[in-house]
Amino acid sequence: MTQVEIIGSISSTYTRVVCMVCEEKGIAYTLTEKPLNAPEIFAIHPLGKMPVLRHGDFVLFESKAIATYLDRSFAGPLLIPADPRLGALTEQWVSFVNTAVDRTLIRTYLYAYILAMRTSTPPDRNVIEAALVDVRKQLGILDDALANSGYLVGDQITLADLNLLPILDRVRLAPEGKEILANSPHLSRYFETHAARPSFQRTVPPARPPERAKPA
Repeated sequence: MTQVEIIGSISSTYTRVVCMVCEEKGIAYTLTEKPLNAPEIFAIHPLGKMPVLRHGDFVLFESKAIATYLDRSFAGPLLIPADPRLGALTEQWVSFVNTAVDRTLIRTYLYAYILAMRTSTPPDRNVIEAALVDVRKQLGILDDALANSGYLVGDQITLADLNLLPILDRVRLAPEGKEILANSPHLSRYFETHAARPSFQRTVPPARPPERAKPA
């Protein structure tokens, strides 16, 4: 079968998610490192967002769709469980992280630091302090969810976990995020445990946000 090609930057949490899916399932893949809005990404995603997938003559965008395709198309442990309830719970946590946690932790809180770094200006403390209310609330929800088994769903790794871990890895780079994570007993133990997984270790990105393609 034609090898899977993932196009995007490993600095993107969502690109890392699909690479971790490949690693967990033992799928041979190539990561074609490209910045946001690169022509190769625009050729598949109409908004130029990463990651995108090329598998022979089949192309796909959106990380959740790509992860589902990989899980259903290749052998290896199921990351979206076949059991209807466990499968639904996996979808629930993926949706929660994608619609709430990513927006709060990455695109609001962490982005305040990224913007400051890009513009060589001090971080906007008003934005950070306002975001921290939801950061604490959402990390608290996740901490409670992990209290029983140390997994978001059932007692084994699922796409829900792979979808969350890259975000936690980024948020701990910011001072408040690192402190909140350290003071969340179940969440901090969860991160330390799963950060040792080969799929996590083999996809460690550089400590910088994904770059954008320069205008032609």
